[in-house]
Amino acid sequence: METIKNYIEENKDRFLEELFDLIRIPSVSAKEENKEDMLKAAEYLKNSLMEAGADKATIYSTEGHPVLVGEKIIDKSLPTVLVYGHYDVQPAEPYDLWNTDPYEPVIRDDKIWARGADDDKGQFFMHVKAFEYMVRTGNLPCNVKFMIEGEEEIGSASLAKFCDGHKDLLKADVILVSDTTMIAPDIPSITTGLRGLAYMQVELTGPNRDLHSGLYGGAVANPCNILCKMIASLTNEKNQVTIPGFYDDVLISSDVERAEMAKRPYDEKQYKKSIDVDALMGEESYSTHERLGIRPSLDVNGIWGGYTDKGAKTILPAKAYAKISMRLVPNQDSLKIAKLFEEHFKSIAPAGVKVKVEYLHGGQAYVSPIDSAEYIAASKAMEEAFGKKPIPVRSGGSIPIISTFEKTLGIKSILIGFGLDEDAIHSPNENYPLFNFFKGIETIPLFYKYYTLSS
Repeated sequence: METIKNYIEENKDRFLEELFDLIRIPSVSAKEENKEDMLKAAEYLKNSLMEAGADKATIYSTEGHPVLVGEKIIDKSLPTVLVYGHYDVQPAEPYDLWNTDPYEPVIRDDKIWARGADDDKGQFFMHVKAFEYMVRTGNLPCNVKFMIEGEEEIGSASLAKFCDGHKDLLKADVILVSDTTMIAPDIPSITTGLRGLAYMQVELTGPNRDLHSGLYGGAVANPCNILCKMIASLTNEKNQVTIPGFYDDVLISSDVERAEMAKRPYDEKQYKKSIDVDALMGEESYSTHERLGIRPSLDVNGIWGGYTDKGAKTILPAKAYAKISMRLVPNQDSLKIAKLFEEHFKSIAPAGVKVKVEYLHGGQAYVSPIDSAEYIAASKAMEEAFGKKPIPVRSGGSIPIISTFEKTLGIKSILIGFGLDEDAIHSPNENYPLFNFFKGIETIPLFYKYYTLSS
């Protein structure tokens, strides 16, 4: 019987070239000009699934970007694993900060450098190749379905409706996801919690046009000045969010849980060095990992207005804008938080400006128990592949659709991520270690084995 390690060694060059062909498609969901690329990526993956051994693969149109669903049913009496991933990527801008072309992957320092190398093309492509191995070698122990979407980076707006209308098509026993990180290459971990998200855009309008800052400055409200003051007031000196009611529904973690979190390996000096900062900041009385995993937060993701080009232009801008995200924890409802934000933000605006607040997207937090059959199977798989028992961790990130899966499809998700914090996802020079890519392909069939044995 051919082992997964042998199969990877024999096919690793092909695996990489197939992944690179996918990465070369600039499937940026946020940009209208990349709409054709979105369909091209979906079609590429459809062909990849069929070549890997799927019985069928279908591209479904949505109000946004297409959803690809594929499957291989070997025995309806056996459990079914539904693999979720996304083929869309973040915009690559600013291009001048990339060391190489973001859509022409290169291997350097034993890493793949490109947009989507980790998030999420590299990670879900591991599942396609692991599936290929199991089918071609007769080691597939259960049924498999794939659902790969093109809107994760913009909030999965169309996927919830798609799931609601295709429950029979997506019927499964567990959802398997690789879109998260592990602690280190030699310290495996399983993500047991994700923060929710409420993503807002605000617009302040002052005068009916840009004004001469000499003739009007000091006499007319400046939207940029005011916006900065309003944003600054959203947190206090303890780095707590000041929106009334923001913490009302926060699930407070027990001392026992906090003690378990503290066991996670952590080198603060290295953590600061990895992002080139000399100090950390966050909510008072909580550790770094607690701030990321069990506490909510508020951050400005972008702010603009007035003249921002080279040189000087002495104006008092008519408008100012900001994008603000709030990461949420269990029990916090994203729509409720968005409403609280809007009411508060409008209430603190002074006379002289008009305020518009828009909720762009969001979703609920998610927590997975560590005593479930799927978690135990994932733990055994990672322990066998890495030689170490994985550590359960709460992630500071969000995959809003995960909570929707449980609500709409009634299925729990298991999050086996192989990325690293230093992979620079969403940033210039995104990368993915070759070790992690191939180790992921090696680990995934083990999950299928242990999960099927437990069912």
